[in-house]
Amino acid sequence: MGLSGALARLAVRATRVLVVEVPGHWATRMEVEHQLLRRGWRPAWTPADADVLAVCGVPGPELSELVDRLWEQMPGPRVRADITSPGTVGSALDAAAALLLDTPHHRTDAQERAQEPEIPEDADHGGHGGMDHGEMDHGEMDHGEMDHGEMDHGEMDHGEMDHGEMDHGGHGGMDHSGHGGMDHGGMDHGEMDHGGHGGMDHSGHGGMDMAPGGIALAGGGEDRDGLEMDVLHLPLGPVLPFWPAGLVLRCSLQGDVVVDAEASVVDGAGAGGPGPGPAPAAVVWCDQVMALLALAGVEDAAACARRARDALLCGDEDAARDAVERLDRTVRRSWLLRSSLRGVLLLDRAGLERHGLPEHCRGDAHDRLLSRVERIRAEAGGTEPTPAEDGGVPWAVVPDLVTGLELASVRLAVASLDLDPHPAVQAVGHG
Repeated sequence: MGLSGALARLAVRATRVLVVEVPGHWATRMEVEHQLLRRGWRPAWTPADADVLAVCGVPGPELSELVDRLWEQMPGPRVRADITSPGTVGSALDAAAALLLDTPHHRTDAQERAQEPEIPEDADHGGHGGMDHGEMDHGEMDHGEMDHGEMDHGEMDHGEMDHGEMDHGGHGGMDHSGHGGMDHGGMDHGEMDHGGHGGMDHSGHGGMDMAPGGIALAGGGEDRDGLEMDVLHLPLGPVLPFWPAGLVLRCSLQGDVVVDAEASVVDGAGAGGPGPGPAPAAVVWCDQVMALLALAGVEDAAACARRARDALLCGDEDAARDAVERLDRTVRRSWLLRSSLRGVLLLDRAGLERHGLPEHCRGDAHDRLLSRVERIRAEAGGTEPTPAEDGGVPWAVVPDLVTGLELASVRLAVASLDLDPHPAVQAVGHG
């Protein structure tokens, strides 16, 4: 028991936390991230890799359902922490750490939890959700190219028989069970007409699952060249690390290219209850820079951005300036960062005018990163106020901006944009 307890306490020191931010509760989420850093805990990227589910704010009905599904996907031992304000973060994480060590609690949880996650009946299966193959009509199916060369019907020799024009149209109820000695090894079925197999029993397809495990299969769609290609519908968000809180981006993919996108806000605007209000501009910029750097894999630069953000939140101007200067040097010297972000969502002047975007969005993701770091330096140093007319990027244009991008660059593209913090409507665009 002593050894088990020691191992459990050692494991708790490496706890991974999946953070869910209710739209508008940025302050609670930032305090959670600060507390995780102090405790040596790390954020989780997926439910499968999380020990604690930390919900920042009070979710609305739509987000609540999604959070419950995430909870079902987490392996045990697991703990859920509902955190309603920044002031309760410390106590909530203390309680989570204690509960992680409660072995009887986890035994009970393992016995009572569902063995398989419940999949909602109205889940989007890419248009295949109600597909029934039990009544499928195979009357028009073309078997002209079917190769029966390997079909073994026994030892009956049809080697000299010419089936080229044979009409099997009346084989609706034909019973082949008695062909024990028939040998079709040399039979030519090239021109055989199977059009009349209306009575063929394909009832075995009646239970075909077109969304195994809740994962929708690809459907058909027309390519830009007029050819038919598989189209896969993939939602991004609303619970995704380094992703705008509440944003759901439903992408239609042909291969790895986004050919269409639709955006919405989970639960609509303001459904998560009262938050602390808009964050200071420099804090928001640091948070966005940290997200972009983390997605690009530049951890040291992301840590600089996080320290600058936390210092600005605490009002420590000297620490903020030092962190921002180090961030600026790190970003400008990193060739890995430059090579990772160059060419991602390139916007020229015509693109800015077409989408109604501010001037600081011009260029690619790396250009926007440098521009934002420069604005953070100016804001932290108090040398230059930010022009009021130079605002953020409306969420309504995000679908148009990501259409045509490869899936691997979509999250980098979204993180590189200075998005408005609070959309006013639930359906914010369609590309």
